[in-house]
Amino acid sequence: MTKFESFKAFNLSQNMLDVLEKKGFFKPTPIQVHVIPLLMKGDRDIIGQAQTGTGKTAAFGIPIIEKLTRNTGSIQALVLTPTRELALQVSEELESLKGDKNIMIAPLYGGQSIKQQLKTLTSGTDLVVGTPGRIIDHLEKGNIKLDSISYLVLDEADEMLNMGFIEDVKKIFRSTNENKQMLLFSATMPTPILKLAKKHMRNHDYVSVSQEDLIAEFTDQVYFELTEEQKFEALCRLIDINDGFYGLVFCNTKSDTTEIAQRLGERGYGADALNGDLTQDQREGILKKFRSKGLNILVATDVAARGIDVVELTHVINYSLPQDAESYIHRIGRTGRAGKQGTAITFITPADSRRFESFVRAANAEVRPEKIPSAKEVVSTRTKNFKRDLGQLIKSGEYQDFLKMANELLDRQDPDVVVASLLKYYFQDTLEEDHYPELDAGSSKTDKGKVRLFVAIGDYEGMTPEKMPDFLSRESGINDLELETIEVFSKFSFVTVPQNQADLLLKRFADMRKRNRPFVELAMNSNVRENKVKG
Repeated sequence: MTKFESFKAFNLSQNMLDVLEKKGFFKPTPIQVHVIPLLMKGDRDIIGQAQTGTGKTAAFGIPIIEKLTRNTGSIQALVLTPTRELALQVSEELESLKGDKNIMIAPLYGGQSIKQQLKTLTSGTDLVVGTPGRIIDHLEKGNIKLDSISYLVLDEADEMLNMGFIEDVKKIFRSTNENKQMLLFSATMPTPILKLAKKHMRNHDYVSVSQEDLIAEFTDQVYFELTEEQKFEALCRLIDINDGFYGLVFCNTKSDTTEIAQRLGERGYGADALNGDLTQDQREGILKKFRSKGLNILVATDVAARGIDVVELTHVINYSLPQDAESYIHRIGRTGRAGKQGTAITFITPADSRRFESFVRAANAEVRPEKIPSAKEVVSTRTKNFKRDLGQLIKSGEYQDFLKMANELLDRQDPDVVVASLLKYYFQDTLEEDHYPELDAGSSKTDKGKVRLFVAIGDYEGMTPEKMPDFLSRESGINDLELETIEVFSKFSFVTVPQNQADLLLKRFADMRKRNRPFVELAMNSNVRENKVKG
């Protein structure tokens, strides 16, 4: 079998082919190419060395779902995972793969009511995805029997070893029948895992897929050279110019994830932070919202993002360069999955250059430099996308509820005046090139001599766009300020002024920090954490 054939080559049912097409899975990944035919044949066990993101859930899920039948009266397949988050993730992926097939899939994990799980089990479950501890709880209570299963999958085996679950896994193995087909997946193969496989597996095939193979095939890698102060504005531009952006933004510290996610939220983006300070319930809530695309940006640390597997990601952005090449490869391998093209973007400061070069060599992939989109490009793209989205809305007819209001507005003004006013109301000044600082020059100046300033006061202190001119004039003693753009967020604001007035404002506000007063500085030089901004 050649690499990356169509799924039709596996002789799958039409239901499964329809499901895969609907999910946008057109080419099988390397692990799927190797595992699916072996499982479909069904005469050997499989050891797979593959990391998260290689497509292994679908690799074992597709053939198992194809072979399961409903109402056998017993559990036919068991998938063991090290964490409840992964159990939920795997069960949701398997649910999405079954399509119209009438089989029942149940996740069993700690933290959920055993009574609720028992109710699900008694209604008839064909496939169970669970954590070792909770599976043992149900075994000891007699709620489940595993003596007639057809498939046993051990997912993330090395993680189970690291988390101390290996004895629980062995106990579960002893409760299963011998004539099952067994699959063991692990990113690494430490000696205890190999011993476990040797003791409990029959004749088996070994499959190894490196994440680098997937990165080279499906991930477009680019980098941007900029200063630390330019990163946030560059991030916003990249989100704006990439239609349908759905991605992970990686930072190295918990505080950075919180700050960047909050600043993105203040700008109107659907973003949240994922870090080690969250409770499990908070974490699961954020991930659920992200997977359902209630959020399109997740700002995370490496540790917090461990185990997240979202196949539709369009982008991964290294806002901060990771500490080692392995982390870099793991980050960028989170996009470009399931046969879909993805983009990995890395922000490089002058201090990062040498370390980044070593990461690129380790990833063994081509990485090209690019320039941050200009203000003109961002405005043009946003305008084009708005026109397209408006056309689709008109075509869908979903505007009907607003026709009455529209007619009332048109009775009073000319149509072009009404439309222009609505556009102004919606976009404010964000479609003017002066709104965006000139990044290439490394400063906040624009081509027309305008400067964007950061003001450390926001609506939390009662500031509004209407009050801002008087506030700046009163504090600085400068009359007749020409404020081009005013953006007020919760604890800070941005204003755009002519170059000469910007110089005066910066000079007058220079000692405001020392006097514990609201201060003004160049927007591109502002890297203020919100919890330090005082009004």
